[in-house]
Amino acid sequence: MPLSRNAMGTLFVGGALTLTLGALAYPSMLGLSTVSSAQDRVIAQTQWGPLTEQDRDFVVKVRAAGLWEYPLGKIGMEKGTTKEVKTAGEHLVDGHAALDTTCRKIAQMLNITLPNVASPQQVGFVNQIDSSSGQQFDTNFANILRTTHGSIFNTVAKIRSTTKNTLVRALADQANDTVLDHITVMEKTGFVNFDQALFQQTTPPKLPSDNLTPPAPQPGEPQVVLTPPANATSSPVALPGDSSSSATPAPGVSPTPAVG
Repeated sequence: MPLSRNAMGTLFVGGALTLTLGALAYPSMLGLSTVSSAQDRVIAQTQWGPLTEQDRDFVVKVRAAGLWEYPLGKIGMEKGTTKEVKTAGEHLVDGHAALDTTCRKIAQMLNITLPNVASPQQVGFVNQIDSSSGQQFDTNFANILRTTHGSIFNTVAKIRSTTKNTLVRALADQANDTVLDHITVMEKTGFVNFDQALFQQTTPPKLPSDNLTPPAPQPGEPQVVLTPPANATSSPVALPGDSSSSATPAPGVSPTPAVG
């Protein structure tokens, strides 16, 4: 069943922000593929530190991950045949809703264009899992998500250890906790084939860049919001200008009063 079967969150049009940064164009290779051979190239100087190509791509990766794992979490809650699989689905929804809130705020502050749709490969994962049922659904759900989370875990560690941008570092901190939690709940389902997951992590298929890249949003397109569940336990990190009392303070980031 196609991804559109499940609501991906409430749509809204965010208010315009006045930014000192030059617009960061959405390149054809943005997201899950390499933009250039120099990922450490600084593309903008910001008040939170320099922003590199790999910093920008990481923010987009976090956004894209939520755009397919959040709806897949809802599917897991509905179709999972065991309590452990349903719990894993709950963690996907809860964690990615909070992570996406942080991601969207950071993207506004750094003037990064975010996608509204996951990459074709990621949409394919959702459709592959959703087309199965019974124990085969549980197996596909646990193994595909364990593999993809294991792969992004290495990316999070690299960004956290190398970025000089405070906002990107805060997002990496939250992503590290979220991804580790999701890896753990997938393993607790008892359906993960570790040999298979490790092989797929270390030898990913070579696909065309278009399959790995989330499409750019259309001009004026409302931004997709991943709505937190009513019983949410995960919280976004606090950022400059963020007055939300439920946000968790980010290391090195002191909240400042909102203007206006």
